[in-house]
Amino acid sequence: MTGVIPSQTIETMLETGEISVTEPVAEGQVQPASLDLRLGTVAYRVRASFLAGNGRSVQDRLSEFEMHRIDLTNSAVLEKGCVYVVPLMESLALPDDVQAVANAKSSTGRLDLLTRTITDGGTEFDRIAPGYSGPLYAEICPRSFSVLLRPGMRLNQIRFRKGQSILTDADLTVLHDRSPLVNGAAVIDDGLGFSVDLKPSEGTLVGYRAKPHTGVIDLDNIGHYDPADYWEELHSSDGQIILDPGAFYILVSREAVHIPPAYAAEMAPFLAMVGEFRVHYAGFFDPGFGHDAAGGTGSRGVLEVRCHEAPFVLEHGQVVGRLVYERMAEVPEQLYGSGIASNYQGQGLKLSKHFKAS
Repeated sequence: MTGVIPSQTIETMLETGEISVTEPVAEGQVQPASLDLRLGTVAYRVRASFLAGNGRSVQDRLSEFEMHRIDLTNSAVLEKGCVYVVPLMESLALPDDVQAVANAKSSTGRLDLLTRTITDGGTEFDRIAPGYSGPLYAEICPRSFSVLLRPGMRLNQIRFRKGQSILTDADLTVLHDRSPLVNGAAVIDDGLGFSVDLKPSEGTLVGYRAKPHTGVIDLDNIGHYDPADYWEELHSSDGQIILDPGAFYILVSREAVHIPPAYAAEMAPFLAMVGEFRVHYAGFFDPGFGHDAAGGTGSRGVLEVRCHEAPFVLEHGQVVGRLVYERMAEVPEQLYGSGIASNYQGQGLKLSKHFKAS
């Protein structure tokens, strides 16, 4: 069957060796339509981001770019503004008809922790060719906050698929008519458009901007940090804000998003025609996100926004990106949020799980 491979098939791939691990699979590592990837025991500080390229291995390229090695065994700090490569505990031996795509996890993106997967012979970040056999590596660049890491931490995730099963705009229209994908009218044009909410139903808080000089964040500390130490609140009474070049923002979509159980979605990371900024580093939406039966009524998309060269006025209701929907090869046995302690089901404007609820 074509489509995104569900959790039960990922478990079979682990059993057959199509996915190999150096440590036993951790609880909750297999998600409804993806597998969390775990950091290994060493981080390589490198001079620059790189791709292995055709016929080259990541280890070959590390010999060119490595500055020094950091033992993660007893934890270590990865400094803001630096680039690191970390071998992962998972490796692949994919069948010729299975390809993969990787992405940062939601909590990783909300910390502005740029994390991308690279492979031997790879010519693109986060894209793994059909039939790939070899190790996986995470390239990590903390952008706003320095972070404390340990082996086994999960910063990125991987999704497997057979063939192509992306829904056309006509397919999306039919699906939305049958099972609404957003509340209200759907903007369908090369995917499902979503817009930014700058007129909250209560109060004037519309988002957060990362502070430039903060302390280290230990990624094992959940609900631990005071948001005020790391974030400035953004308030708007007129439905607009001005994005500053180089700044990182947490905003929220106006629409409540719905991913039916037989589908998965990915948020396109950048929509060039809407302005000089990038939206959403962590792009996977699992089956069941925002689904009533999985406790997700009213789940909105959190937007991770970085402005580029010029200040940019963002206005309420402005379309800032799109969701691309795909069919699942099978409905996963476990849906997002339904009994698996999903952190962001039913969310509105929300920082990563490391911060105390305001």
